[in-house]
Amino acid sequence: MEHFDQETQRFHTNAYKWGISEGELPMWVADMDFQTAPAIIEAIETRTAHGVFGYNGIPQAFYQAVAEWWNRRHGLDLEEEWVLFCTGVVPAISSIVRKVTKVGDKVVIFSPVYNIFYNSIVNNHRNVLSSDLVHQEGHYAIDFEDLEKKLADAHTSLLVFCNPHNPIGKIWETDTLEKIGRLCLKYQVTIVSDEIHCDLTFPGIRYNSFYSVSDEVRENVILCCAPTKAFNIAGLQTAAIVVKNQRLRSLVNRGINTDEVAEPNSFAIQAAIAAFTKGESWLEELNHYLYQNREYISFFLDHRLPEIHLVASQATYLAWLDCSQLTEDADELCRFIRKQTGLYLTAGSIFGENAQDFIRLNYATNRARVEDGLRRLEKGVQLYKETEGFMKRHSDMV
Repeated sequence: MEHFDQETQRFHTNAYKWGISEGELPMWVADMDFQTAPAIIEAIETRTAHGVFGYNGIPQAFYQAVAEWWNRRHGLDLEEEWVLFCTGVVPAISSIVRKVTKVGDKVVIFSPVYNIFYNSIVNNHRNVLSSDLVHQEGHYAIDFEDLEKKLADAHTSLLVFCNPHNPIGKIWETDTLEKIGRLCLKYQVTIVSDEIHCDLTFPGIRYNSFYSVSDEVRENVILCCAPTKAFNIAGLQTAAIVVKNQRLRSLVNRGINTDEVAEPNSFAIQAAIAAFTKGESWLEELNHYLYQNREYISFFLDHRLPEIHLVASQATYLAWLDCSQLTEDADELCRFIRKQTGLYLTAGSIFGENAQDFIRLNYATNRARVEDGLRRLEKGVQLYKETEGFMKRHSDMV
């Protein structure tokens, strides 16, 4: 795993994550700093050597690679005919929102959740209906009484689900998925499940897909997945939509073609096939390395920053940090830390109104940078605690 310790340099490469000032350290957007798997680089180099980059079709090998990966890695019997190509999970979700709902409909989400879900709903003139997750003692759960009320709303037509859940990193239990699925069937609400982080699980942890539940529930689920997070190839724009229900699949297929997000660029197919057929050993090493980073973060917070609590999780490379002992305004805290130390983090408020006192930290980088980031975090927190505003707020609470 030594190659993950190597420090990559991403300045002046148009890297979105690294569009920062000199001396700053970005640990915000969900993008890894590691080079991708050697098999993917080789596949791209082979394609590049051909030198002709015209329009591209989708070979059967793509559908086969997706189905076999899920069969082998997750124990799911997916059929190749269920698989559709799309340029990304976000374009897929936005297209699905447009195709399976109407303007003015309500779309249920579980806040705090990936911020782009809100954009996909609101930008298409639908309404966000959040069934807020319940946070107790460092764990999150679904309020099923609240969920059923919102699914029962006559204007609710879609539920956008996230599993593993971004930003909290939770893998939802199979019985929870089944219960959600049954409620959606009861109220005729379609489910689109974003499972893009599914391959970034901690060692020894099994992932539960929405396609691991009953046949009846699967008939109502549109599953979105991709190799882009796990293999750090988001810029290659490659993803898959899995839909068992033929009627629903035809609807989704029509939508992504209408929206022109169903045609691959010259590297999308080759990269995905290489990831799914030759990248598994690299992925296993990656997941062990990421877990070691997380364990280091947990140790550091326990011993150096006990005011910040690491929320329990089972997947992703995103640490969800409870800062409620420090502030009710993590936006202010993040701005302060960045100004004072150069550490760029994501304030929880973008993920939902019930995350105002949380911060998301991306630890998918080499260990030296993780250590640097935590030192900056410690320095920023200490300086923040010395500000007049912090001392006044906390003296008022005493």
